[in-house]
Amino acid sequence: MSRSDHTATEQADAAWRRSAGQVSLPEVHRSIVVPGTPSFWRKLAAFTGPGFLVAVGYMDPGNWATDLAGGARFGYALLAVIMISNLMAILLQHLCIKLGVATGRDLAQACRDHYTRPTVWFLWVLCEIAIAACDLAEVVGSAIGLQLLFGIPLVWGCLITASDVLLVLYLQTKGFRYIEAIVITLIIIIGGCFTAELIFSRPSLSGILLGFVPGPHIVANPEMLYVSIGILGATVMPHNLYLHSSIVQTRKFEQTPEGRREAIKFATIDSSAALMLALFINASILILAAAVFHWSGHHEVAEIQDAYRLLSPLLGVGAASVLFAVALLASGQNSTLTGTLAGQIVMEGFLNFRIKPWLRRLITRLIAIVPAIIVIGMFGEGKTTELLIASQVCLSMQLGFAVWPLMRFTGEKGKMGEFANAIWIKILGWTTAGIIIVLNVKLLLDTFLPESVLDAFYSFLGLPASK
Repeated sequence: MSRSDHTATEQADAAWRRSAGQVSLPEVHRSIVVPGTPSFWRKLAAFTGPGFLVAVGYMDPGNWATDLAGGARFGYALLAVIMISNLMAILLQHLCIKLGVATGRDLAQACRDHYTRPTVWFLWVLCEIAIAACDLAEVVGSAIGLQLLFGIPLVWGCLITASDVLLVLYLQTKGFRYIEAIVITLIIIIGGCFTAELIFSRPSLSGILLGFVPGPHIVANPEMLYVSIGILGATVMPHNLYLHSSIVQTRKFEQTPEGRREAIKFATIDSSAALMLALFINASILILAAAVFHWSGHHEVAEIQDAYRLLSPLLGVGAASVLFAVALLASGQNSTLTGTLAGQIVMEGFLNFRIKPWLRRLITRLIAIVPAIIVIGMFGEGKTTELLIASQVCLSMQLGFAVWPLMRFTGEKGKMGEFANAIWIKILGWTTAGIIIVLNVKLLLDTFLPESVLDAFYSFLGLPASK
């Protein structure tokens, strides 16, 4: 690096320090040094981490019910939907990286910079609802895992999960790398559990390969289309877009066009690799359900508890159910870590308002725990699957409001400079945004409108019936 480039970098760092209150996650902003060595692997190691935090949202307990239902009812046929959803996620997370690296602003801050105050408040409220809904899925998923493993009642399990705020706060004081390390460790545990499950279930390799091939049967079959929409709605998480555009800025890369270009490259490799691991885990849940339940005639298995009870008897392996529950508990606990960071990012980004992390975490957790305890207390533990589905509907409602500004901002040269989206990325991105918005609108209509009204509406549009 030349003397002038070095001086420019030092001046940029000084500017960041002077404006610490204006940057995203100021306590960890540019806290992880990127080595100046030309070694590819050392630089990749420095950038590895944020992608795995983001990948957690693509394998949280909210995904499990839709993946289980898809595999039990339709065998391997919907693997293509999981793959397409994952490819969409890779593209969107790449755009989040570009926004954070090129502008130094996370998506919430960019919205605050661009939109009017009423619009910003509206987007913030929607995002808070989405985070609370995601937190609800994590609370319920963790509580189910505790119940399956230790027999703890779900209400008490929900309360126990509130204590994870202490772990989050402790890790934040130790440094961002500690958070990344525990997230990656839990992902490895989840992946190991499902690798064992696939060995136990011995699925059909040819059936899996054919399942990854998209076909018109997915759209032509109304029931298959409905489950497919649920899988997509549960896979692409809106809060991940805000999260990734922020945590990619924890790396202290050179504040030059070349440094930013390099940061985008390595962060995209990190993100894509992590999301491919998320693809493996989501696909494994569906493959397991197909191999164990679909081909044995248990087509209606959709609840996590039913899957747990049936796995060991059907496979003849006592550890199968235990590994399933361990993976679920790890998934729920992992998601709480990233949910905390996302909540802090959107509040500070949209409103430029900071509160103590423990208070922020406590508020978010209470918003998730209270409805879970009320529903379980009033209607019984059998309603947990409905709670998970409801949380995914809430997430789908907010998704379009995050994807739209992301596509708009990353396509503007005034904001992005030379890093603005190329025409082919714009086409892919807006097509992805359109598919996500249309399918999630359909999911919401199918959820809230009477079936007779929906069938008439879809008939008018020439679309398949709602069910």
